Amino acid sequence: MQRRTLLSALAAAGAASAAPWATAQSTWPDQPLRWVVPYPAGGGTDVLARTVAEAMRQTLGQQIVVDNRPGASTNIGAQMVATAKADGNTFMSADNAVLAYNEHLFTKLPFNPEKDFTYVGGISRFPLALVVHPAFEAKTVKEFLAYARANPGKLNYASPGNGSPHHLAMEMFKNRTKTFLTHIPYRGAAPALQDVMGGQVPCMFLDLAAGLPVITSGKVRALAIGSAKRVAALPDVPTLAEAGVPNTEVFAFQGILAPAGLPAAITARLNGDLNKALLNPAVVKRMNDFGMEALPGTPEQFRAMARAESKRWGEIIKAAGVKLD
Repeated sequence: MQRRTLLSALAAAGAASAAPWATAQSTWPDQPLRWVVPYPAGGGTDVLARTVAEAMRQTLGQQIVVDNRPGASTNIGAQMVATAKADGNTFMSADNAVLAYNEHLFTKLPFNPEKDFTYVGGISRFPLALVVHPAFEAKTVKEFLAYARANPGKLNYASPGNGSPHHLAMEMFKNRTKTFLTHIPYRGAAPALQDVMGGQVPCMFLDLAAGLPVITSGKVRALAIGSAKRVAALPDVPTLAEAGVPNTEVFAFQGILAPAGLPAAITARLNGDLNKALLNPAVVKRMNDFGMEALPGTPEQFRAMARAESKRWGEIIKAAGVKLD
């Protein structure tokens, strides 16, 4: 009898201590939310975050304030979220850098992408295209490779900087094709693209979020797309696999992370509202404008994709010897 009484008392005490947190979950969200974007305002990640945030506001019933925290190849923003309180009021845009590159590019990170975050869900994926200046003599990937092999080390390519998706896409391309091209890093995508359009550098990998308008206008010529299938906006541009370079999917992706330990009920609510937002007409239009593919799904699916990408890119980064510290 005494044992039953003790167990009953312990159960009651546990229920009482859990009650405030259970109540907090049931009333969430009860204040404006913070969406950290680890890039400057005005870029593609920022614009997409603001578009999705507005759609989620309509179903969550709370304002979502976008907080731009650029720097250190996204590590500043990621560390902020990794150390934030796991109450559902702070989350972030997370991309290839946070989830697939930086753990291989930096000797030591201020966060662990496997342990320090709750994976909420995917937002989008968009492929990169191999583009050349319109006057460049190669009209196909086969001709491009023939030129590169006939001129080893003399063919330069641009990128927004060391460790960027564009840089690493070319490193994968070089790895798969056994070619040698010289990297010319710039401080951002805009100046890199400007020099390719101007003919100062003949080629680069370009994400469709920024590159679709200049490709369709003829300012650069796309030789191939780094996706599993052709994109509707560029139906005549083959995939890299179709062009003779298999096993070379190169794309950027984005999703939402929150601090580790986020309660399951809040995670499920955020994921559900995110998936609803991806069907919102304004979000669909913005993604179409950027040449993006929506990535709805479960937190588990997003985590599995991110970890698979980390393994895939880790092999390329190691083989290329790329380091950012």
